[in-house]
Amino acid sequence: MTIYRERLWPTAWLYISTALIIPASILVFMPINIIAGYVTAAVLYGAIVLFLMFSAPTIEVDEQELRAGKATLPISIIGTVSTFQGAQATLERGQRLDARAWLMIRGWVSPVAKLELVDESDPTPYWLLSSRTPELLAEAIAQSKLRTPGK
Repeated sequence: MTIYRERLWPTAWLYISTALIIPASILVFMPINIIAGYVTAAVLYGAIVLFLMFSAPTIEVDEQELRAGKATLPISIIGTVSTFQGAQATLERGQRLDARAWLMIRGWVSPVAKLELVDESDPTPYWLLSSRTPELLAEAIAQSKLRTPGK
């Protein structure tokens, strides 16, 4: 049973800024054929929108594991979960970042959740995940730990 689910959709400004491909394509193809310019612009912008939509990762928590994109992490090896917003989130993604950390960060989602790992055999110290609601993610992980058999 899923306790938490979040899809990291791109923000509206990303779709608007990538729309600049439309006038650029028309401008390039205008000397050749204006219709080819409009068709190329529509196809390129449609491909960009589809790419952004289908590449948006999902974060999901159930009783057994956390799934972030294609990666999975057993709930049993998650230690402390910290959440950061604003300037603190920027520091976690930058100056305080450990090069060994596993990352799933998106530039259009500022808040992050830091999941420390308690597995001694894993060289990865923590996972850093972008999340629009990192507090809810932390609560879901805590709930999942309570539900995990043997805990």
